[in-house]
Amino acid sequence: MPGKMTETAIAAALVSLRGWMADGDRALTKTFRFPDHIAAMGFVTQVAMVAEAMDHHPDLRIVYNTVEIRLYSHDADGVTSRDIRLAQRIDART
Repeated sequence: MPGKMTETAIAAALVSLRGWMADGDRALTKTFRFPDHIAAMGFVTQVAMVAEAMDHHPDLRIVYNTVEIRLYSHDADGVTSRDIRLAQRIDART
């Protein structure tokens, strides 16, 4: 199990991530907007497949064409390297 990252390490990792924000050392968040609901749902399906393959599942909130994602590792009670890798893989889908 990866250990919880420090806020400094998270900030350094965010440099390589487009549009992700840190909630201290608790979570990474990002909001995605799409042309319509179907495009948003297609994106969520892609994220679900990546998350399942990684066995690391994000919190998702879907409102019409907007998808909010929150990443954190429950077992570490905060952000770990798994969250960074999942954010990178999610960004590769957009």
